[in-house]
Amino acid sequence: MNLTMLSPGKEIFNGAITSVKVPGINGQFEILKDHAAIVSALSSGEVRIIDQKGERTAYNITQGFVEVLENEVSILVHSLQKEDA
Repeated sequence: MNLTMLSPGKEIFNGAITSVKVPGINGQFEILKDHAAIVSALSSGEVRIIDQKGERTAYNITQGFVEVLENEVSILVHSLQKEDA
């Protein structure tokens, strides 16, 4: 599964992942391989990414959107801050 995460004018992440958790407007949810197609608004909260090597990265975002289609995940965020490990 591939993830592309963008903020205005900047690519934040682009690569293969095993999972990503996002703060949906009705609560947090996790996207795994073969997830159903979805488009959802995101609220303020944490985006947690686990790449194919098992490394975890987390970002605090304000608002955004996520789209999943055929194992391609796109996240567009208004602004974000990378969390310290």
